Amino acid sequence: MASALWSCLVLALLSGLAASGFPRSPFRLLGKRSLPDGGVGGIDVYSTKINCKVTSRFAHNVVITKAVNRADTAKEVSFDMELPKTAFITKFTLTIDGVTYPGTIKEKEVAKKQYEKAVSQGKTAGLVKASGRKLEKFTVSVNVAAGSEVIFELTYEELLKRNKGKYEMYLKVQPKQLIQHFEIEADIYEPQGISTLDAEASFITNDLLGSALTKSFSGKKGRVSFKPTLDQQRSCPTCTDSLLDGDFTITYDVNRETPGNVQVVNGYFVHFFAPQGLPVVPKNVVFVIDVSGSMAGRKIQQTRDALLKILDDVKEDDYLNFILFSGDVTTWKDNLVQATPENLQEAREFVKSIQDQGMTNINDGLLRGISMLNKAREEHMVPERSTSIVIMLTDGDANVGESRPEKIQENVRNAIGGKFPLYNLGFGNNLNYNFLESMALENHGIARRIYEDSDANLQLQGFYEEVANPLLTNVELAYPENAILDLTQNNYQHFYDGSEIVVAGRLLDDHLNSFKADVKGHGAINDLTFTEEVDVKEMEKAHEEQEYIFGNFIERLWAYLTIEQLLEKRKNVHGEAKENLTAQALDLSLKYHFVTPLTSMVVTKPEDNEEKMAIADKPGEGGHEDYQPPQTPYYYVDGDPHFIIQVAEKDDAICFNIDEEPGTVLRLIQDPVTGLTVNGQIIGDKKASPDSKTIKTFFGKLGIVNAHMDLRIEVTTEKITLWNGAVRNTFSWLDTVMVTQDGLSIAINRKKDMIVSFGDGVTFVIILHEVWKKQPSHHDFLGFYVVDSHRMSMQTHGLLGQFFHPFDFKVSDVRQGSDPTKPDATMVVKHHRLTVTRGSQKDYRKDASIGTKVICWFVHNNGEGLIDGVHTDYIVPSLF
Repeated sequence: MASALWSCLVLALLSGLAASGFPRSPFRLLGKRSLPDGGVGGIDVYSTKINCKVTSRFAHNVVITKAVNRADTAKEVSFDMELPKTAFITKFTLTIDGVTYPGTIKEKEVAKKQYEKAVSQGKTAGLVKASGRKLEKFTVSVNVAAGSEVIFELTYEELLKRNKGKYEMYLKVQPKQLIQHFEIEADIYEPQGISTLDAEASFITNDLLGSALTKSFSGKKGRVSFKPTLDQQRSCPTCTDSLLDGDFTITYDVNRETPGNVQVVNGYFVHFFAPQGLPVVPKNVVFVIDVSGSMAGRKIQQTRDALLKILDDVKEDDYLNFILFSGDVTTWKDNLVQATPENLQEAREFVKSIQDQGMTNINDGLLRGISMLNKAREEHMVPERSTSIVIMLTDGDANVGESRPEKIQENVRNAIGGKFPLYNLGFGNNLNYNFLESMALENHGIARRIYEDSDANLQLQGFYEEVANPLLTNVELAYPENAILDLTQNNYQHFYDGSEIVVAGRLLDDHLNSFKADVKGHGAINDLTFTEEVDVKEMEKAHEEQEYIFGNFIERLWAYLTIEQLLEKRKNVHGEAKENLTAQALDLSLKYHFVTPLTSMVVTKPEDNEEKMAIADKPGEGGHEDYQPPQTPYYYVDGDPHFIIQVAEKDDAICFNIDEEPGTVLRLIQDPVTGLTVNGQIIGDKKASPDSKTIKTFFGKLGIVNAHMDLRIEVTTEKITLWNGAVRNTFSWLDTVMVTQDGLSIAINRKKDMIVSFGDGVTFVIILHEVWKKQPSHHDFLGFYVVDSHRMSMQTHGLLGQFFHPFDFKVSDVRQGSDPTKPDATMVVKHHRLTVTRGSQKDYRKDASIGTKVICWFVHNNGEGLIDGVHTDYIVPSLF
C-alpha cells in the first residue's frame, strides 16, 4: 500500500544563547521581548532560501541560510531544521568566511568508531533526533568570530507518495526573526501534466499570503514562490518579531488520461500506476481492538469515537466484525456480518458499550480475527470477489497468554498464510513498535503509530480512509523479460483508491527502442489488464529539453526506492539473508550519498581553534533499529510520593512508594562523576483525610547541586533560589523566565513547571501542583521527572539514580489479586523474588491537574527487594 509521504521541512534559525562572553551576573536572563531588527544577540540571519525541485514525484530540496555576526565578540549560531522521517539527507556544508567544511557520508560502523574516538576527546555533538510525528530534527551550531559570515547548506531528497488523491509538500517555517531575504521556491515537472496545484500557510491571512505568494501551472510545469517582504513578516505593523511560524503546504496532482505512466531516462525506468474510475472491491474487515486497562480514559473514548465515524463510512457491500481483547477475547458476532443499515446500527450500540478491563492478550485476539476471516472465505459467507483485511489497535505489549513476540509473529504468519494483509496501529509510545511493524510487514501490511493527542481519533479515521476503497487485488506489474535488472517490488496485494504504485528498475539494454509495461489485477467485477508502451528515444529527447530537471533523477529515485524496500525486508530476516540485504542497502546508500539507518554523515567544524566532530544519524521509528541507541527511559517521583521507573527495554514500568515522616530528606540522585546530586524533603497533609488514619506525604522541597559548577538550586512550592558560588538569584513561580549559563539552562513556566538542563544529556522537569488555598487537608507539592540521563555516569545512585543503569526483570504467574481489577504476579529482579501488583500511577508533565495514566508493576513495602538496601539508607540530614 502506498502510505502517505509528506515532504516536510521545519526551519528554525536561532542565535545561540551561549556566547564567548557573559554579563557580569553569572546567569543570563532572557525575558519575553521583541527581537530587534538587527537580529538576535548580534547575529543577523539575513538570507534564507528554500529551493524545492520535484521531478516525477522525486523531490530534491536545498536550504541555504546566511548569517553574519554583527556583535563585537564571538557568538554561537545554531541552524535547526526538521525534515521528514522518510527523507534522506544527501549533503551538508558549513562555510565560514569562505572556508567550507563539508559533511562526509560513511558506513555507520566506521563513523561510529571515529565518533567514539572524538567522544573520548570531548569533541562531538549529535545532529539528528526524532521530532514529533513525521519529522527528524537536524541541528548544528558553530562559534562565529565578530564580523564573520556563516553559510549553512543542507540538501535532502525523497519520493513523494500519493495519499488520498494528492502529493503534499509540507514545510514548517520558524525563522524566529525578521529576515531580509526570505523565500521558498518550488518548481514541479510532471510528464503526465499537472492537474491541480495549490499552496497555503497557516501563519498568515489569505490577503497577506496573496501578495507574497505566486503559484502557476501549465502543462507539465508548475511553480510556487513565497517571498514575504520584511513588513509582511512582521507580526504587527510596528513589531520587530516575525509571524513566520507555522505550516506552509504545497499540494498537487497529475493528469491521469491512462492508468499508468512509464518514464525511461539514462538507462533507468520508473512506472507509476494509479487507475481511476474502477468500482470498489467489497471488503471483509475485522477490527481487533485492545481494551486492556491501559486503554482507560481518553484512549478508549477516542477509539470509540473513531470506530463510530468509521461505521458511517462502511459500505453496504462490506462485511465486518469486532474482536475485543484484554485478558480474554470477546466478539461482537460469532461470524462476519454484512454492513446492512440494521447491522450497522447494532454495531454502533456495541461500540458505545466498549469498556477497558484487565490485561493484554494480543495473540488470542489476532488469531480469533484471522480464524473468522478464513472461515468466512472457506464457507462462502462473503462475496467471491471481495478482499479481507485485519486492522489491530493496541497500546501495549502482550502480558498474558502467549506473550513472546516471536511466537505471536509465527502464529499470526501461519494463520494468515499470505492470504490477506494485517495492519497494526500502535497507540502511544509504551509498546514494542518494532514488533508491530515486523508482524505487519511480513503479512503484506504496514504499521502506523497513533500519537496520544487530542486528534488520536482523527488519526485512526485517517488510516481507515486510506484502506477503505480497494480498487484492485493481487496486482502484478510485468516488464520485458531479459531486459531489466534490479527491479523494485512489483506485486501488491491491494491497490487503494487515491494511492499510487511505483516500480523502478535498470535497463539491461541501453539501446532499447521501446519499453512495455503490463499490469494485471482482480477487480470488483472481473480481472483487468493494463498495458503501457513508450518510445525510449523520443522520451529521452523530451526530457533533455527540460531546463530545470536535476540530472539523474530516475536513477536516484530507483536508488531511494530500492534502499527503502531493502531496509523494510531486512526487518523480517536473520543471519546470512539479513547480512546480504544490509550489504546491498549499504552499498547503495554510500554510492548515492544518502544518510540512511546504515550510514552516518560526519561533519567536522571549527571550534575554539580546533576541529570538532558532529554526526548525523537516521533515528528509527521503533527505537530498536540496528545501530540505534536504546529508547530514552524516564524516571520520576510525584504524588504521595510514588516512584515510577520507565524501563525502555521492557516497554513497561515499575513503581513503588516511600512512606516516611514529614521533614525527612531523601537522596534521589547522586553522581560523583558529574557532581550532580538531587535531594527531596517530604511534607505532609495539613491533616489526615476522613477515610484514612494516615497523613499523606509529598515532596515540598527539592535541592539540586552541581559540585563542579559550584551551583545549588532550591525549589519550593513558593520560589526558586539559585546560588552560583556566593551569588544568589531568586525567582517566583509567578515568573516566566529563561536562565542560561555555560553548560546550564533553566526555564521557569509560570505556575506550571521548571526545566533544568545540564548540557546535552541531563534534563530534569519539576512540576508545581497547586491546590485550592482554602483546601482543609492538602498543601501545594512538587513532582520531579528525569527525562534525560544518558550523560550521567555508571556510578550514579539514589532512589531514582540507581535505575539509570540497565537492569532486567521478569514477570510471570499473573493471577487474580485481592482486588479483581489489579492482578498479582511474581517478579524476579536483582536476585529477589517479589509479589507485585498491576496498578497505575499518573504522569503529570502534560497536565498537572489530570495527568496521564501510566500502567506499572507495584512493588510493596517501600520498594523492598527492588531498591538497593532498604529505604532508610537513602535518608540524608539536609537538602544540601
